[in-house]
Amino acid sequence: MTMKPLIGMPADTVKTDLGFRDYAYDNVMQAVIAAGGIPVMLPSNNPELAEDYVTRCDGFAFLGGPDIDPTLFGEEPIREIGATSMKKDQFEVALCQKAFSAGKAIFGICRGAQIIAIALGGTMYQDFPSQFPDARLKHQQEAPLIYPTHHVNIKGDTIAAEILGSHPYVNSNHHQTVKNPGSHLMVSGRADDGAVEMIELQDNDQVVAVQWHPEYLYETMPEENALFEDFVERCQNGRA
Repeated sequence: MTMKPLIGMPADTVKTDLGFRDYAYDNVMQAVIAAGGIPVMLPSNNPELAEDYVTRCDGFAFLGGPDIDPTLFGEEPIREIGATSMKKDQFEVALCQKAFSAGKAIFGICRGAQIIAIALGGTMYQDFPSQFPDARLKHQQEAPLIYPTHHVNIKGDTIAAEILGSHPYVNSNHHQTVKNPGSHLMVSGRADDGAVEMIELQDNDQVVAVQWHPEYLYETMPEENALFEDFVERCQNGRA
């Protein structure tokens, strides 16, 4: 019997009266389980532990969460930036870099796409609406995330096109987005106003990331579920 792959998923963190509490939303956990994986929540820890996690897990999903500290990519914070967590950022960057070097399958959702880009040498917009002249779409929808609200233009002959087709309908809940994906990655999907909505590795299928939240759509939209199925399959195929 084939063992289901272990999927490492860095947790989000909230401060309470009793200290910090790590958590992950059930939607994304259930999406991974439905696709055949076993999710394992990873608390934000010392970056030195990243190699141990990489040794034990078959793949990694980097999820949504707070804004990313711009000093990680050589910028000072602008007025529009929201709450950040340097501890979480440093841990996830280290984990992504170790996972990438080890050839592990990587999937990114929302903030996760940005973390992947930063970890692999890219940059991002601290606040896309104020920093990009042509920004005009509503990227922080007020409708529940179970409803898609805008389309994405997918580049042909990409992994994105194989999974999603040319013009998927997606939800949106962000104000930061990838600016320059770096030398390893390519942009495979953009919104009508130019916002980067999907990135993937140039050379193979190791890395795929989206700016939207497929974990809220996978039960009703087969193409969104296909993102998780593709990820779990990549985890399975990448085992030593």
